[in-house]
Amino acid sequence: MEEKKEEKTDYIHVHEEVVKQVKGKLPDDENLYDLADFFRVFGDSTRIKILYVLLQSEMCVYDIAMLLGMTQSAISHQLRVLKQMQLVKFRREGKTIFYSLSDSHIENILNQGMEHISEEE
Repeated sequence: MEEKKEEKTDYIHVHEEVVKQVKGKLPDDENLYDLADFFRVFGDSTRIKILYVLLQSEMCVYDIAMLLGMTQSAISHQLRVLKQMQLVKFRREGKTIFYSLSDSHIENILNQGMEHISEEE
């Protein structure tokens, strides 16, 4: 059994310079965890729908709820998550709060994602 183990390791070749170069460019673990959390938000179809709605126009909770055929409570819950991740911003006009995408990065992410899934192989 020892012999087979040694035989397998003979085929392993580490490209030390490449490993060193790539390791130097990796973000730290905390940033990678934050990035994973950021992309996790995009894993919910309701949140994606809300983002696409806001890509078209600034809207209030009630308009979004009517447009998507959902309750105001469900939309508010998802908007809270999107606000926490800084994907949407809001402004108050009297008693009404209007939501919009926080910046053009979100629009770019949505557009690139759609472009990626629309590509033909």
